[in-house]
Amino acid sequence: MLTSAFDYNLPPELIALEPLPRRDSSRLLVLHRQDGRLEHRQFRDLPVYLAPGDVLVLNDSRVIPARLRAANAKSGGRFEVLLLHENQFNDWWVMLRPGKRARIGTTIILHDLRGTATPVRATVLETNPEGHRRLRFEGTSNILAELAAMGEIPLPPYIVRSDLSRMEQDRQRYQTVYANPAGSVAAPTAGLHFTERLLDEIRGRGVRVCFVTLHVGLGTFAPVKSATIAGHVMHQESYELGAETVEVLLRAKASGGRVFAVGTTTVRVLESVAAQNQGRIVPCVGTTGIFIYPPCDFRVVDSLVTNFHLPRSTLLMLVSAFARPGQTHGRDLVLSTYAAAIRERYRFYSYGDAMLLV
Repeated sequence: MLTSAFDYNLPPELIALEPLPRRDSSRLLVLHRQDGRLEHRQFRDLPVYLAPGDVLVLNDSRVIPARLRAANAKSGGRFEVLLLHENQFNDWWVMLRPGKRARIGTTIILHDLRGTATPVRATVLETNPEGHRRLRFEGTSNILAELAAMGEIPLPPYIVRSDLSRMEQDRQRYQTVYANPAGSVAAPTAGLHFTERLLDEIRGRGVRVCFVTLHVGLGTFAPVKSATIAGHVMHQESYELGAETVEVLLRAKASGGRVFAVGTTTVRVLESVAAQNQGRIVPCVGTTGIFIYPPCDFRVVDSLVTNFHLPRSTLLMLVSAFARPGQTHGRDLVLSTYAAAIRERYRFYSYGDAMLLV
């Protein structure tokens, strides 16, 4: 299947650059997969589609302030550093811009949020085929402990912030209300719509709410650059599926309850574990590079809450696979739904509106 088959045109004004005042005031486009019927609702209406015995599964990974500003220790040239993967304390793979100025051996000085130089330095140790740099940090026992004072929330590149007050708002809003273990460099955005009150209402309907953890990497949101989907190599991400969540899922499946996955990252955890264990759901800690695209059968997930995704992204391909499990024409259904969302002026991408596939 060609990657270009997952292209669509989006008016720029429909890209959500700011969060709404209330998380659950976003809109919800409901797609009934069996007959293609659409409903236009508010996100706070989500509990209507859940029933006693169902399970709502969320990714509780916390976004770290992974974007840092720095300067070349010799020339003073400015760098932007995005932490990607921790090898060990103070040893990270990063995206460093502009990369051409960051040769092996280059030393950079980290700056705080006001642009002032700090005692923290980093040295470029090596590069990889993707153009990423491996940095060794010095002047701190653990760079993670410095991020509150030095790091910015790694918003998508189409969202630009210049003042500290707006950056502080993003620290709250580009984070789910249930975020727990730190490790993501991008938000599991489908979860941004939930409030504690809405989760309590869902629990009050006899629905179990439980969690998985998948630390979202930069590659989740990257477009597929190969001409065909099969030519794309998916990145690896760390995940954990705990025993308590497994028990809830097994009981729900045994009694006929449905599993509602919040976000494509949650789907990747559940379907990865099932694929690795002959269809069984078991407690598991590991990494996954699963790439879900049409045609694909789903062993665990029955319904999906998600946002509207970028063209040619692996997220759009996963949603297309879920729209018509085991078939290749889910893409047509999803793109026609996206066209309806554009006509109805839905807000797209990370801070945008949501979609429910039932």
